Amino acid sequence: MNNKQVRIHTDERCLEYRGLNHPERPERVADTLRLLREQSSLALDWAGPHPVGEETVLRAHSPYHLHEILSTTADLDPDTPWVPDLGHHAWRAVGGAVGAMRSALEGHAAFSLMRPPGHHATRGRAMGFCYLNNVAIAALEALAEGVERVAVFDFDVHHGNGTEAILIENPRAATFSVHQFPCYPHTGADHLGSNCFNYPVAPQTPRSAYREALARALADIARYQPRLLAVSAGFDAFVRDPIAQELLEAEDYHWLGRQIRSLGVPVFNVLEGGYSQELPQLILAYLEGLAHGAA
Repeated sequence: MNNKQVRIHTDERCLEYRGLNHPERPERVADTLRLLREQSSLALDWAGPHPVGEETVLRAHSPYHLHEILSTTADLDPDTPWVPDLGHHAWRAVGGAVGAMRSALEGHAAFSLMRPPGHHATRGRAMGFCYLNNVAIAALEALAEGVERVAVFDFDVHHGNGTEAILIENPRAATFSVHQFPCYPHTGADHLGSNCFNYPVAPQTPRSAYREALARALADIARYQPRLLAVSAGFDAFVRDPIAQELLEAEDYHWLGRQIRSLGVPVFNVLEGGYSQELPQLILAYLEGLAHGAA
């Protein structure tokens, strides 16, 4: 990976929608973009979403689900509202993930700074703020393009149930999710199938114990020996996040970025959750760790 540089895939059209009183709001990305453009600790390379065809999306989702995303004018579930131009917004978020995947294979540490998130979306259902499963689509595209083996590491505070459901028993993929349990979506208490590994942590878990769970997952990823690592990067295990009950601080995300870099595997990251006002600082801390690597 290019030393001390991160490629950010983004498109400011993702700021053009919001749900009424919804925590997944455009300021999450807008404020992060502002901070990243102002900071001087990282050399950033900027890119847009990659063009994506239906075939790419349909590796992860049913034709009916894709039709619904593109044509509905109704809320998809209580947490996942319809918004104007929904299909285009969801499609661009997929393009951000696929672009980041391709950047990783070119040697860049890459981060898709887009919305909406995706890791709760299953093959046939939108849920939990998620419409299309960006990270699963990108992982399956990588496999289709000849990558031998892909791991998905999900450190969002909520279980990546959709990614798990899409990739379960795929012989060339594995998922590793560290998340609060019990918590939405009330899945992920145990490993599932032969390739989906879960590391549940209780609410209010001390930071040192939470790091231990993250380290166990990363050690298992290292043993899996992926040729590409896809990361569902959620920052809602932060101590002041309004919709979870964990205790992590910015330095924990910096540490996590360093540990991921130390695996020595091409890596791309896709923004999932994180709803505190400090989200931009958390993302910057993570990217600094990712760019600088482990000591």
